[in-house]
Amino acid sequence: MSKDAKQHTIFISVGSNVDKEKHTKAGLQGMYQAFGTLILSSVFESESVGFEGNNFYNLVVKATTTLSIAEVCRVLKQIEQQNKRQRGEQKFAPRTLDLDLLLYDALVITQPIILPRPEVLYNAFVLWPLAEIAGDELHPLEQKSYRDLWQDYDKSQQKLWAIEFDWKPS
Repeated sequence: MSKDAKQHTIFISVGSNVDKEKHTKAGLQGMYQAFGTLILSSVFESESVGFEGNNFYNLVVKATTTLSIAEVCRVLKQIEQQNKRQRGEQKFAPRTLDLDLLLYDALVITQPIILPRPEVLYNAFVLWPLAEIAGDELHPLEQKSYRDLWQDYDKSQQKLWAIEFDWKPS
């Protein structure tokens, strides 16, 4: 546990295209156990980007934590491993569960990871759900709201659609 008892607001992208309902729910349960109350965007289904594969489920989760960035990343990797995430050479490949820390407060850093994550601006499956649950918040570099960034986004680049998805913490 971090010595810093300050509550930090974090946003995490969730993606899965292998047994996606099972792994998405398991990932949410793991994050609920680690961070407590979660605010979820809608779940979106999208076509694979960068490779031929099954469609993905994607959403963004908002949580608060006293953990450091490195500790949050360790927790997310542990949840991925519990869901048999295979790490390999390929950036674009099928995955049981992909959890990426997108934002940690409004920090702009390059170590231990790059924040805000660059894909916030160029992946519809990250930007749309983020705009849904953090629409009025400003992107720390662009200084534009996520709602405005989504409104200006070229939506012809990626096809995605909201789906019915029911998850309750246990």
